Amino acid sequence: MIEYVILVNENDQQIGLMEKIEAHEKAALHRAFSVFIFNKKGELMLQQRAASKYHSPLLWTNTCCSHQRSGESNLEAGRRRLQEEMGFVTEITEVFSFIYKAPFDNGLTEHEFDHVMIGKYEAPPNVNKEEVEAYKWMQLADVKKDIEENPSIYTAWFKIIFEKSYKKLTNA
Repeated sequence: MIEYVILVNENDQQIGLMEKIEAHEKAALHRAFSVFIFNKKGELMLQQRAASKYHSPLLWTNTCCSHQRSGESNLEAGRRRLQEEMGFVTEITEVFSFIYKAPFDNGLTEHEFDHVMIGKYEAPPNVNKEEVEAYKWMQLADVKKDIEENPSIYTAWFKIIFEKSYKKLTNA
């Protein structure tokens, strides 16, 4: 199945659709989302991307992230992808959005208008092994310290989001 992303302008207004790989090859600005799930202890659920991913395999990142489909709201997309990757659905809320650009060693570039969402969940996830290698819960302060000490084990977008949103996430 060919996947498409929603091309947007800097005001997040849809201006077209493009095949996902082409958008990443051309560094076209497109809509995306990142979900951060916390437990009652305030720990963030991190996922390690599957080894088979075409970029950033085996790197640690936020609970899940992906691209909205045409006609799908941000929250619908976030809930869909939580189910597909992590095997659960929970209530999520959009907390902010921003634009970032992150080139990869393989010639692809993420240039995204990213909608960041948060939610709460307590049980172990039922991860999709085609998408997720592993998961773990970590306190935000420990994530911050680990990114500083081991930046190469985290995805580019997660490091950008985390740096831009640390204070917003700690108050969520």
